[in-house]
Amino acid sequence: MSAKRPQDWTAEEKLAVVIAAAAIPAEELGAFLRHQGLHEAQLQEWRQRLLASLVPPRAESAKSRSADARRIRQLEQELARKEKALVEAAALLMLKKSGGDLGGRGRAHPPEERQRIMTLVAETVAAGARRSVAVAQLGLQVRTLQRWAHAEGEGDRRRGPHTAPAHRLSADERAQVLALVNSPPYRDLSPQQIVPRLLDERGLYLASESTLYRLLRQADQLTHRQRSRPAVARPRAHLATGPNQVMSWDITWLPGPIRGTFFYLYLSEDIWSRQIVGAEVHPEESSALAAALFQRTCDRLELDPAGLILHADNGGPMKGSTMLATLQRLGVVASFSRPNVSDDNPYSEALFRTMKYRPHYPSGPFASLIAARAWVAGFVTWYNTEHRHSAIRFVTPAQRHQGQDIALLERRHQLYQQARARRPQRWSRQTRNWSPVRTVSLNPDRKADPVAAG
Repeated sequence: MSAKRPQDWTAEEKLAVVIAAAAIPAEELGAFLRHQGLHEAQLQEWRQRLLASLVPPRAESAKSRSADARRIRQLEQELARKEKALVEAAALLMLKKSGGDLGGRGRAHPPEERQRIMTLVAETVAAGARRSVAVAQLGLQVRTLQRWAHAEGEGDRRRGPHTAPAHRLSADERAQVLALVNSPPYRDLSPQQIVPRLLDERGLYLASESTLYRLLRQADQLTHRQRSRPAVARPRAHLATGPNQVMSWDITWLPGPIRGTFFYLYLSEDIWSRQIVGAEVHPEESSALAAALFQRTCDRLELDPAGLILHADNGGPMKGSTMLATLQRLGVVASFSRPNVSDDNPYSEALFRTMKYRPHYPSGPFASLIAARAWVAGFVTWYNTEHRHSAIRFVTPAQRHQGQDIALLERRHQLYQQARARRPQRWSRQTRNWSPVRTVSLNPDRKADPVAAG
């Protein structure tokens, strides 16, 4: 498996993954995707591109036919070069299925386990895999197998623990958890998203997020599959204790059909609930369009904007005369980021990051303004009604904005209490904190005591 991000893989690497995925049963696809660090949307996109590339173009001339023939020969050569790699991948896949939980550096291996490992490695090498790669697949080194071969029949001389923790998950429970997190509804979600969804949708608690992460790590299914590093939490002098008190807005660029051209997404967010309250895509960037959007947002929400705080960075449209005049007329308090601050508009920037690093975000430019608007509308619906936001206890922004999170979080708390009552030995401390986030702060004064942000 390559250490590169999937979007940086070569065409040959993507082709190999598509071919390998085609041979995997549907119930095992989730584990394969997690192991490769992929989302299902990326795999589908690559598969569609591959199918499109296989459609032969119309012959227009002898020159084009000659070019097509050369291209076909090149593809045949590439496929031939990849054949050996695919054979090796298939052999390694069979090794992983057969080997189970045999390998791993630092663990004790009794004689019968050593013999089974050496037999499996020999069969994998005979099937077309390199010995070093087959051994590495089990988390071992070639030198280890050489040492075992010279000390045949000897057991491991180390003396480790003789008892297992009483509260550990059983083998059946671990298998149940892995099967569930890799099932179609949950295989594209992180454990932080899976646990609250199971509580809400099935009334089911299986294990904590840390346990899910540990099980996935042990199964080699915890490969990082995000496009960038996780955002670093930073402190946020405005305090929101409910919806429609503090909002944040910004503009981001969306690539247009012609290189160097862009569409502009104007987006505003309630920082207390994280709900997107206004979003429009326009072909140009101006303070007049931003002012009109804010006015329409207030009208649609039937909101009296007097006293509302609207935060933005120091961009031109944000401080334009039309926008400032509108805010002053409505009695809105304009807030701007501090100078020389890298994270100048944290809530909006975090929202744009969520949008642009989603698996379903188009990898190419938008074909038209209508296409961009349609995609943004779908994203807004998903974000507000489906996405469990980590900063508000993993409820959806719509649930929090409408006040439904109180009862929902109380139900989660009760389910955790019931799970603890059934197996108290699995909790050394209190259960997880499912109390609602009461306050959210924005740009606290550096000299003042920081207020905990939601």
